[in-house]
Formats: sequence, C-alpha cells, structure tokens
Amino acid sequence: MTTCLTNKKTGLRVSSVLRRAVKEFGPKHLVDDEEDTCWNSDQGSPQWIEVDLDSVSNVEEIQIRFQGGFAGKDCCIQMTDVENVQHLIMEFYPEDVNSLQSFKLPKVTSLKKFKIIFNNSTDFFGRITIYELKIIGDPM
Repeated sequence: MTTCLTNKKTGLRVSSVLRRAVKEFGPKHLVDDEEDTCWNSDQGSPQWIEVDLDSVSNVEEIQIRFQGGFAGKDCCIQMTDVENVQHLIMEFYPEDVNSLQSFKLPKVTSLKKFKIIFNNSTDFFGRITIYELKIIGDPM
C-alpha cells in the first residue's frame, strides 16, 4: 500500500539554513505538516536535503512544494551504497511555482538514506525554500 513515508520523526539533514536560524527555518519544517513553515537554505549552490527513512522502503516518488522564486532547478536524487559509492537515481527539473510538484522515480527503488540535490536555484543567490517534502512509497 503506497503511503507517505516522511513524518516528524524522519531523519533530515540539510546543506545550510538561512542565517543559521534552525528554529525558524530548519529541516524539521519540511515534514511538520504546517502550511506556513519552511526550510530556507542560505545562499550558494548546490543545496541538498539528506533523508533518512525509518527503514528501507520502496520509494516511488517525491513531492516538493517550493516557494516560487526560490525553487530548485537541475536537481537529482542520489544514494550512497555500503562501499560509500554514490549512485544517481534520477534527475528532475521542477517548475518555479508554489504548488506541490510530484516527481516519479523511473522505477521503484529500495532506499533508506538518500540525498535530494538542488544544483541550481531560480533565486539569483542560490537560495532554496521548501514548504513541504513528501516521500511516497511502501515500507518494507
């Protein structure tokens, strides 16, 4: 049964937080189900989110709601294997809009820990703002 695999307990690390204001803009806001909170990166590219799910899960898609003007572009998902070798799972190209966007993986992939990388941003300074992050799939 397909479900949202992210919740308030999901392990999250990010490349940066605007002005180091973790309480206000930290990664916990990606999965808190609050419409008015967000993760806001500091400037610079690339930016990234590392997701550590509760257990290995069959991931089908990711859903992201950016703030228009601060969206990622030229993005990818990477995983690291047990030998610490990085593998590209997929590339994706979000639109610069405020609505929730869905990105289906080319095939269902078993993942526990992976990185969503934003190589560039629609913001001139390279900042990324995300109000919602959902990982969709089946727990194993």
